[in-house]
Amino acid sequence: MPDKNEKEQVQDLVTPFIKVLEEGNTVRLGSMLEDLYPAEIAHILESLARQQREAVWEQVEADKHGEVLILVNDAVREGLMREMHPHELVAATEGLETDDLADILPELPDAVISEVLQSMDQQDRKRLEAVLSYDEDTAGGLMNTDTITVRADVSLDVVLRYLRRRGEVPAMTDSLIVVNRDDQYLGTIALTDLLVHDPEQKVADIISKEIEAIPATMSERDVANLFEHRDLVSAPVVDEENHLLGRITIDDVVDVIRDEAEHSLMSMAGLNEEDDMFAPVIKSTRRRSIWLGVNLITAVIASLVIGLFDATIEKLVALAVLMPIVASMGGIAGSQTLTLVIRGMALGNIRQSNVQRLIIKEVLVGIMNGLIWALVIAVVAVFWFDNLNLGIIIAAALLITLIIAALAGAVIPLILRKLGADPALAGGVVLTTVTDVIGFLTFLGLATLFLF
Repeated sequence: MPDKNEKEQVQDLVTPFIKVLEEGNTVRLGSMLEDLYPAEIAHILESLARQQREAVWEQVEADKHGEVLILVNDAVREGLMREMHPHELVAATEGLETDDLADILPELPDAVISEVLQSMDQQDRKRLEAVLSYDEDTAGGLMNTDTITVRADVSLDVVLRYLRRRGEVPAMTDSLIVVNRDDQYLGTIALTDLLVHDPEQKVADIISKEIEAIPATMSERDVANLFEHRDLVSAPVVDEENHLLGRITIDDVVDVIRDEAEHSLMSMAGLNEEDDMFAPVIKSTRRRSIWLGVNLITAVIASLVIGLFDATIEKLVALAVLMPIVASMGGIAGSQTLTLVIRGMALGNIRQSNVQRLIIKEVLVGIMNGLIWALVIAVVAVFWFDNLNLGIIIAAALLITLIIAALAGAVIPLILRKLGADPALAGGVVLTTVTDVIGFLTFLGLATLFLF
């Protein structure tokens, strides 16, 4: 069994390439790339500075260009494609699956797009047009049109001979799709059933209708949830009239799940998961400055609330010492609820039917935590400043703030989704503003009313 150091060496793909690049050994660089999968090459490219990335890209085999371009993030892909000649871009698209080609085609120069389309036969062009007609974040945009279909009235022997003559099946094929003469979806037959049943039997005898067709307009998030809940490997995609359009496979769904996770994580900081980690300083500064500006506005709002009570703070310095505690505790409590709700929305667990129950539960959690920590901070404040009234005030303020923070954390993402905004991107900023304003206003307001 490999030890820890050996495991780390296996997982670290980037360090050896940086060493070879520093040595300037292009021969060694090319030989190292030959043994890697496209996904590993994509990982390396995203992990290198721009000049190093270009040096590595020059050594990547041409027949891997297309798959690697699909796998790198948008910003890195844009930089790599900018340095490629038109004929190289056309060559890179050859052999790509229809769904992957649909993803990359809009980013190509017009002249290259025209050449790519001209190089395709009529059937492949129609398949590509079918995918491009749907939004990229729907089942139609996610599907692959390379499918194997059979009729229900033919024998299994005919199907087997057809497969032998065909010579190969599309990747991730676990079943064949059964359609009628109008190309409408009827069901599937698993490859295992095809092999173990009597060849004289008809397809209709072993057809399975367990796998329901996915509407082409279904969101990719709902598709991912469907695959997870039903343990699917592949599923057919149909239009409104049940005509077969293509199929979605588990590898596409894994990409959706990964992209959703990255989006949620990066959005919390106002970043884009498709940004280049080694983008130019000016470009990165410009993107992040917008988010910092938004946060500055929220901080100014909180400061204005504090300014309303400057006379109160001057009379009792202890208020200035304690008030960050109330706002901070509210921010943490609200963030816990916010994260929980955003995750539930992403997984499809939160629906109109259970929203009210969720909100009530989170408010009750806020009350329970508020009572516990209000007692703790009250004892601390009394012993610290020898002021019983101050302890009671901060306890009351903390209890109110934690309840409102829990309520805000549950309600804000629901409201943002209804307004068409991204809860993962905007939820944190709105929540921070609410918890800061409520925390300062409650604590300083109560102090003004009851201490002076």
